[in-house]
Amino acid sequence: MCRGKRLHFGPAGKPVGLKSGDYVKAIEFIASMGLDAIEYEAVRGVRISEARARAIREAAEKYNVIVSLHAPYYINFASPDTSTRKRSLERLIDSIKAAHWMGAYVVVFHPGYYKGHSDTRNALRTVIESLRYTVEFMELNSIRKVWLSPETTGKTSQVGSVEEVIEICIELGKFCKPTIDWAHLHARSEGSYITNEDHVISIVEKLEKELGKDAVDPLHTHFSRIEFGRGGEREHRTLDETEYGPEWRIVCRAYRDIGIHAVVISESPLLEKDAIVMKRICEEEGYL
Repeated sequence: MCRGKRLHFGPAGKPVGLKSGDYVKAIEFIASMGLDAIEYEAVRGVRISEARARAIREAAEKYNVIVSLHAPYYINFASPDTSTRKRSLERLIDSIKAAHWMGAYVVVFHPGYYKGHSDTRNALRTVIESLRYTVEFMELNSIRKVWLSPETTGKTSQVGSVEEVIEICIELGKFCKPTIDWAHLHARSEGSYITNEDHVISIVEKLEKELGKDAVDPLHTHFSRIEFGRGGEREHRTLDETEYGPEWRIVCRAYRDIGIHAVVISESPLLEKDAIVMKRICEEEGYL
């Protein structure tokens, strides 16, 4: 983890400006732009050898780039179907192994869906119980420098409110820290949330109070503008598309005012280009 800096910026996946090459080349590419974080996208499946993962680790260490990993989308730990939960567990374990090899400090994942449950509380408890084996796996395999990181989700059909993510992390203990996606929270509320600095500050303070300092040192975050409709998220949008929220400058000012240490992953369609824009805005706000 890069120390001495409060904010770290980078893309979710390989840069759009990189015409060819793997994640090793991507790390070199973003470092040349002044970025220092990247999220390895395993969202369609974990398809990487140990050798390639370790090459990513070496490149990240060489260029002082922070690596995270996003687990497959095809995960639903709330499913009433035992076989679906079993396959979800296998995919998350594969993600943990890959993260361990490549030096990714968090494994980001979407917990699941409420569908099939009588209430949201029951869905959440199913998620938590389904995830307990991952902690056992990490303990048995002495995996100490990887955090499980449930993400706040953008649809009201998904497990993933701030409160639910906190409860998952409390139950999983020392192996878990949250990923806060500000766009998802904005979409989940259909535009009523993440509209001012106090919203951001209250979430960060709640995380630190309930989960401790490690949860926000650094705080792993995603950002883009987002299109939403009834029920939440539709599509991530670029920073130039100002008809959509939330506003990055609001989030950056909140980070500055509370002095947070954060990794900021751009999920804009422009990836690294908007990561640079976000970094520049924080420079203008006097916080970097």
